[in-house]
Amino acid sequence: MKFEINAQKRDTQGTGASRRLRLTGKVPGILYGGTASPVNIMLDHKELFRHLSNEKFHASILTMQLEGAAESVLLRAYNMHPFKAQVQHVDFQRVLRDRKIHMKVPLHFANAENSPGMKEQGGVVNHVLNEIDVSCLPDDLPEFIEVDMGAMKVGDSIHARDLKYPGGVEPVLHRNENPVIATLIVPSLVTEEEEVAAAEAVPAAGEVPTTEQAVPAEPAEDAGADKAEKKEKK
Repeated sequence: MKFEINAQKRDTQGTGASRRLRLTGKVPGILYGGTASPVNIMLDHKELFRHLSNEKFHASILTMQLEGAAESVLLRAYNMHPFKAQVQHVDFQRVLRDRKIHMKVPLHFANAENSPGMKEQGGVVNHVLNEIDVSCLPDDLPEFIEVDMGAMKVGDSIHARDLKYPGGVEPVLHRNENPVIATLIVPSLVTEEEEVAAAEAVPAAGEVPTTEQAVPAEPAEDAGADKAEKKEKK
């Protein structure tokens, strides 16, 4: 799937200028990288927000129409408003077709429901990672990497180096790094009845004794003996 986005150059900078842009339905951003200088840009918020809801948009080579020219770019970062559905700023990087790029690609998990661990042993899938950083030429960038869990048993795990990568695509890992992607684990052995029994065993808030109630009262006979002793001393 190919994505095309429209952008315009912007001359104004600063917090106040960016705020005014957002009020007009625009998103301030920057385009950098490649052999050209960085350019301050602005984009239509509705168009950008719609694209951001698509997983593929985040891991695809995008075509940016800027001042009548088309450029191949990658989405590198974007900032959202703390509590509103509003994009505050966005960063794009130019792509050179003959240079490798580093990109986080989504992981798609497949066949877990057919695995012996789930069908025969009642195991539960635990997704440790949902994306992985890869290196490749722009034209080789995959939309996702598939994680085949069809042969997994309870206790098994899949690591980054176990995955099958498309031609020209390599995971970005340190020398001895091999992170866990997914595991198949035994579900909790505590039954629902046991959880209910444990909850009922905890006293209600009104039944919990206060500190004063928890301290045993002084026996009446001991109290009388103390008074008698004090009287003798006098």
